[in-house]
Amino acid sequence: MSDYTVRPATMRDAKAVAEVHAAATRAAYKDILPEDQLSVLAPTSREAKWREAIEFAEPQIHVAEIDGVIVGFVGFDRSRDPKTPATTGEIWYLHINPEHWGKGVGVLLWDAAREGLEEEGCTTVTIWVPLRNDRAIRFIELAGFKREMKTAKTTAVGTARIEEIRLKRGVD
Repeated sequence: MSDYTVRPATMRDAKAVAEVHAAATRAAYKDILPEDQLSVLAPTSREAKWREAIEFAEPQIHVAEIDGVIVGFVGFDRSRDPKTPATTGEIWYLHINPEHWGKGVGVLLWDAAREGLEEEGCTTVTIWVPLRNDRAIRFIELAGFKREMKTAKTTAVGTARIEEIRLKRGVD
């Protein structure tokens, strides 16, 4: 049985969310983004962004913690993609401190997002994932998401460009 718990984020969590975001992104993107892009991922530069997201619930943020320490978070809301029905939700973010990868935290966060999206009346959910992030794609596909091959796109991340694909599944 897991000792992790998931709850809605509070304003006090913004710094910890920024720290998890930076650590998870550095680890997950080390073979995708150049070092100079990874080095600018300082938590202090992201704390204000997360404080605002938590305050306005855009997206809704839930955190996973163990022994009072935040080790992951998920951000979810309606889809940001143009021309999607109002019943389509999106996982905007799903980040876990690398020390906690493979321990069930992602499943707990996905369950929290799924329940939140269901409460919002969403019937489908999407997520954008870099094609070269094999670990993330494996997890997302194990959660029942299917690749939407015609959605592949190139996104600018700082001065780098990454290929992303959207995956989709039912909320239930």
